Amino acid sequence: MTSTLPISPRPARAVELGRRVLEIEAAAVAALAGRLGETFERAVALVLQCRGRVIVSGIGKSGHIARKFAATLASTGTPAYFVHAAEAAHGDLGMITAEDVVIAISNSGASAELLMVVPHVKRRGARLIAMTGNPTSPLAMEADVHLDAAVDEEACPLNLAPTASTTAELALADALAVALLDARGFGAEDFARSHPGGSLGRRLLTHVRDVMRPRERVPTVPGDASLSAALLAMTHGGMGMTVVMAADGRPEGIFTDGDLRRMLENGIDVRVARIGDVFTRNPRAIGPDALAVEAAEIMERLRISQLLVLDHDGKLIGALNTHDLMLAKVI
Repeated sequence: MTSTLPISPRPARAVELGRRVLEIEAAAVAALAGRLGETFERAVALVLQCRGRVIVSGIGKSGHIARKFAATLASTGTPAYFVHAAEAAHGDLGMITAEDVVIAISNSGASAELLMVVPHVKRRGARLIAMTGNPTSPLAMEADVHLDAAVDEEACPLNLAPTASTTAELALADALAVALLDARGFGAEDFARSHPGGSLGRRLLTHVRDVMRPRERVPTVPGDASLSAALLAMTHGGMGMTVVMAADGRPEGIFTDGDLRRMLENGIDVRVARIGDVFTRNPRAIGPDALAVEAAEIMERLRISQLLVLDHDGKLIGALNTHDLMLAKVI
């Protein structure tokens, strides 16, 4: 089907307009910084004192911002959930308790659906934080704390579609979430625990023991083995190396693909050489309780492809290579 939508005869106007939108929205966000002060501190304190949950509510475009804000809070150490303002009057008010803090977001501060919720919030004894673009609006006046998200103009050429106002709401919400994160001492490991399926979760929650190949799957040869036997062990092991073992169960060294290349460059005869003459002593190793990302950092820094895993007695319990880390999505 052929589109009937009009095509602009002036493509350059699209770029001009796009830049103007970014300038207006950037200015709107920058203006927020100068307005942060005592009320922002009170909002942070009110949430930190909350013994229940933080309920974030809104409608329309502000409702989308509210939903995202609730998700950000929940993932950064502040238990929170979103309640749609229109659904609140049809049963969802039952989610709100006296120990909760409600954060209502509305650019006009006069959304009928939110104003209908306010008396019920007050009657339950919950505290109310309003984020609006109008400090004299009904919602702002009823709130325990008001956060001013006013903008001079929307980025829409008609000054109608919520654009700069929703950007300002989102930025102010992020500022509040980060201030709370910092006040709670929320760190990278806390973030990883709430994001176990993400890349950061894998990096911070995956240990060497989770990705290493166990001792029985690591190719090994004794120190008196022939080079041919070592090459056969390397081929079957599929790790690009073999560990050279001492009689007491501790590794004497390692022989890798790189060692083989250097040996051939030096003209050593593979048929008669012994592994004890060509392996690398004092191989790099790591403990099983270290983070897998630490193993990745060591391998990258030293430009090696394998690491042995040793227990507290220095005995071999496993090994890993870059391929193992890639499969675990650590790198």
